[in-house]
Formats: sequence, structure tokens, C-alpha cells
Amino acid sequence: MSETTTKIANARYAITVDERRRIIRDASIVIRGNRIVAVGRAADLADVPADRVIDATRMVVTPGFVNTHDHLYPQLMRGLFPDTMIGAPYIRDSCALRRSMSEEEQYVSTLSALAEHLVNGTTCVVNPGDAERVDPAVQAYQDSGARVIVGRCVTDRPDISHTPVMSTEDALADLESTVRTYDGRCNGRVRAWVMLSYGVGPCSPELLTGAKRLADELGTGLTFHQSARQAQVDDSIKAYGMRPIEYLAEVGALGDNVLLGHAVALDEHEIDLMARTGTRAAQCPVPSLRLGFGTTRIGKLPELLDAGVVVGLGTDSPDFASTDLLRTVFLAATLYKDARQDTNLIPAETAFEMATIRGAEAVGLAQDIGSITVGKKADLVLFDTDRPEWSPLLNPVNTLVYNADGRSVHTVLVDGRTVVEAGKPTFTDQASLVSRLQQASESLIGRTGVEVAAPRWPVES
Repeated sequence: MSETTTKIANARYAITVDERRRIIRDASIVIRGNRIVAVGRAADLADVPADRVIDATRMVVTPGFVNTHDHLYPQLMRGLFPDTMIGAPYIRDSCALRRSMSEEEQYVSTLSALAEHLVNGTTCVVNPGDAERVDPAVQAYQDSGARVIVGRCVTDRPDISHTPVMSTEDALADLESTVRTYDGRCNGRVRAWVMLSYGVGPCSPELLTGAKRLADELGTGLTFHQSARQAQVDDSIKAYGMRPIEYLAEVGALGDNVLLGHAVALDEHEIDLMARTGTRAAQCPVPSLRLGFGTTRIGKLPELLDAGVVVGLGTDSPDFASTDLLRTVFLAATLYKDARQDTNLIPAETAFEMATIRGAEAVGLAQDIGSITVGKKADLVLFDTDRPEWSPLLNPVNTLVYNADGRSVHTVLVDGRTVVEAGKPTFTDQASLVSRLQQASESLIGRTGVEVAAPRWPVES
């Protein structure tokens, strides 16, 4: 039985992010099954037949975005914590709510988060170990059609995130079981990684080095939160007499299959260690700003890039702010220009690479996604350029990074399958899903007795 073919025809531009970084005007893309088989000028591909043709005459086509760090369960808690409650207790309180979620609440929250990601152009998400029960999350991955990297965090020391605590031996066995059980699910769209909540401090050195060894043996990735703020650096120096990345190097927990979530509070020696070991970073500017991590004061994103460290972008959590990755791309392109008063830092093209090909490299999937290239999987986004933020269209990359956002996403494909059409998900009724999310959120909050902080301004009924 032959595979279905799809042609995206006559696109205004295709921003390929391929090896030559070509931007093709009047472009067409041909897909067979779930892979791209032709990319080029529409005139050159005009005679190529297809079972389905998507008219992209007024569209800009890009690779699907890769979100290298985003917890999905907090969708239920969006708006719950005001600025005055976003601090150290937040992690404790939000993770306690996570442990109280039913399977249905976890499913609805995860599906809603993925729907929002997809309609904003994100096709691949690293969900960094927040699902204590993985099955409901995987069901949401299956139903949404998204590409997801999943894991389950455990630890051998109590920590503020309410991570399940067990012996070191049992923790490693649990991590291995999770990878073996879930890796390759959903026709290969789901990959399972070894995941820890935190690297330095809240787990023993035996668990940390064992997790790295396990990732090596299983041929998968390892990710954990690291050096988001200066306080974590201070704690490491107090406990071990060295900075966190130095400690990770000391115990052998760095490498090209390691992705550090956040990686904001670094010094030059730590950046050199990351570069020499091939260790990657997932930077999350939005929560860094909301939580006051000090990104613009101590962040080293330009230095990481100059050192050749592979850096992807993440949104971290939907209860902090928007999950629209293009807003994060905008911040990556602008924060350091302002902080250091140098407009040459992190050009638009580099910021966009972090959401596409560099993000794919960060999660070890660059052979399959991250660019519009023959042989890669058909994870693609079509933007409607008839919207006002795209006019006039003179430089498509500049406009995409500095003017557009997820509102102009029209069509999204993952693995060649259309998951968003005319700006709406195809796999669920959006209004019904919104209603289910509201009900699930109210049920969770009512059952746990969590106090919802009122707005500072008066609310009249």
C-alpha cells in the first residue's frame, strides 16, 4: 500500500533553516508519508502530483518549533499564583497540587497544554519529568499528535518539589523502567529520557552519576534543572566547595546527551566545561523574568553561543506566562541587546535557530526535525501573512521574530499529519476542551482547599 503524498504549494516564503539557511520565495514542499521528499521553487515542483494539496499562496512556512523545557501539568493552575506568591514557596505549593491531580485532571491539563503549543507552532516539547503517572500524559501525546520527550522524576533525597523519594537503587531502576516502557510510543513520536528534578543538591552523587550512566547505556538523554538562579550556585559552593557545573564535571554527569534546564547562573569556566563536554542548555527567558532570576544581570547566553554550546529555548510552565515560543524567541533576540547596549548581540536569525535547528540539536533529534530538509520528518508551520502584523513583508525572518507571534499560525503538521487547521486543533473540539479544563481546575482547587488569591483590584459581581 503506497504512502499518502501531500504538497504544500506556492508558499510566499519557506524559511528552511537548512545547512545553507535558504529562504525560498514561491516555494513548494512535497511530503510522502511522514517525511519531506522535495523542497524547492514552486515552478520546479509544479508537475509533482500529490494526494492532497495545501494552498500556501499567502503563507510563510517554517520548521515546527522545538520547546526544550516545558512542564505541561500546570495548565490547570494558570493564574492561580499572583506575583506576591511567586517565590520559593511556589515550587512547593504547585508541586503539592500536582500530586493531588487525578488521572483525568492530568490528562485534560496535558492535552490542553499541547493544544496551545500546537496552535502556536510548537510541534516538539520536552516535558521534564513532571508526570508521576505517565500513562495519562502519554494518552494526551497520542491524542494530540504532538512530538514529546517524556520521563518520570524520582530522587533519593527529599526536595521541595515533592519528587517521589526512594533508595538510590530503586530510583535508578524506576528511571530505567520508565525509559524502557515509554520510549518509542505513539509511532516513535514519544521519546523517553532519564530525568531528575535537580542535578546538584537534591539527589545523591550516586544517583546523579548512575542516571548519567543509565542514559549512556540506554542511548537516551538526561535532563534536570540546573543553575536557574544565583542561590543554587551559592548552595553548591557551600555544600561541595565548587560551582554546580564544576561539580557535575567532577562526578562525570556532563556530556552531549545532557540537557541542563535554565542554565542561567554560570561563569566562564562552567561555560568552557559545557562546551568541551558537549553539554546542552535549555534557556527559558519568560519564567526567568517573571521569577526574577536575574537573567539580564547574570545571564550568559551570548557567551554560551560564542563558546559553541548548543542552546535551545523553553517556556518552562504555562502558569508563569505564555507558552507561545515565538514570544520567547523575541526575548532571546532582545534581552541582551538592551542589557549590554549592543544591538549586534543574538541576531534574529540566531534566536530563531534556537527554536528550530538548535533546539532539535539540543534534544538529539536534529537528524529528523528542526529544518525543512529532504529526508526529515514533516513537522511544519504555515503562517498567514494576510494578518496586519506581517504587512508589509520585506524581511520574513525579521518580521517573524520581532513582529509576529502564534496568533498568525494557520496550519501545523506533525509527522505529515495536519494537527492544526485554520488556527484550530483538528484533534479536539477547542470549546469543549476549554470547558473541561475549567471544570478540572475548579475541581482540583476545590478538593485541595487551595486559596485562590483575589486580584488586587476590586471585582464586582
